[in-house]
Amino acid sequence: MMNLQFGAVVMTASAMTGTCHGGTQAALDAIVGEGTPGVIAQVRDSHGTWNGRAGVREPGGARRTVDERFRVASVTKPFTATVLLKLEAEGRLSLNDSVEKWLPGVVRGEGYEPRDITVRHLLNHTSGIFDYNMDDGFRAKYAGDEFDKNRYTRWRPGDLVRIALRHPANFKPGAPGKWDYSDTNYVLAGMIIEKASGESYRQAVERRIVKPLNLTGTSVPEASPELPWPHATHYSTLFEPGGKVRDVTEFSPTVAFSAGQIISTVGDVNTFMYRLVGGTLLPHRQQAELKDTVPVAGDKGHGGPDDLYGLGLRLFKLGKNCEVWGHGGMIPGSATRTVASKNAGHVLTMNRSGDWGDQELEDAVVKTEFC
Repeated sequence: MMNLQFGAVVMTASAMTGTCHGGTQAALDAIVGEGTPGVIAQVRDSHGTWNGRAGVREPGGARRTVDERFRVASVTKPFTATVLLKLEAEGRLSLNDSVEKWLPGVVRGEGYEPRDITVRHLLNHTSGIFDYNMDDGFRAKYAGDEFDKNRYTRWRPGDLVRIALRHPANFKPGAPGKWDYSDTNYVLAGMIIEKASGESYRQAVERRIVKPLNLTGTSVPEASPELPWPHATHYSTLFEPGGKVRDVTEFSPTVAFSAGQIISTVGDVNTFMYRLVGGTLLPHRQQAELKDTVPVAGDKGHGGPDDLYGLGLRLFKLGKNCEVWGHGGMIPGSATRTVASKNAGHVLTMNRSGDWGDQELEDAVVKTEFC
């Protein structure tokens, strides 16, 4: 049993802004009704901006608000892919460059062919490189009571890669029909960003995305374990189904590096997605590469087995004649989903301050809003 009780203080935003998002608000309410402490969402469409929220920042506390900062987790991946595409547009690298060219000697292990693994393979998860998060020893460091012993551990990107390379390659890079979502791919992508740009990952993201788009609520924390205010308390059961709920708001984001460390707001992520999916952030050639997809094999990560994956963006197949571009993300205490219609005229970003519960309730928010 969980050791915290969350009162479902619900702000029914649809009552204030008309009824066109009433179903979406009801879906948010259902997430809190299941036990998530709080959830926020923002929608932008041709009618303007709608904000939905349900639940609280902490037990007995204030309601969640849409200006809060949160860890976006794997929604970091579209940011990382965009920086690499911008570096390609600047002539600093090619998506067809090998990992060995930029990181000589880094990828070594059973079945790995670093000269055949390209930057593109990293970004669309067709490299075959094992996901370090699937290493049992690594996961154990963040499960249950072990979390507090390791929450402030500072990881170097190379350390995370070496954990992955203890395991054999899943398949040959670019093998037909093969796909496996791996955070290791995006850690390596971040390392390449630093080599090709001559900047830190934080500097590269700030220079090419955060500052040009004026994303004032977005930050790359590097090694800082803190969340900027305002924020909700982040809660987690730490990989123990039905286990006690713990406050995991503070921990070292080095555990995710360029695969999942960015902090943002629902408004900033919507701005980014509007510009990225809408085609006004990247040159035409890189935009085409962004949306050049491969089939998703299996259902690892947010989404379904019929989805397609581009470069840091997933094409979610929600139903007949209903598809959206986006990404999901989960890190201890925070679950985020961002999606945009194909022309980006309709965007939604949501965050819940708990990492347990039925993922289908998140899916319901998206399907209700878009389908």
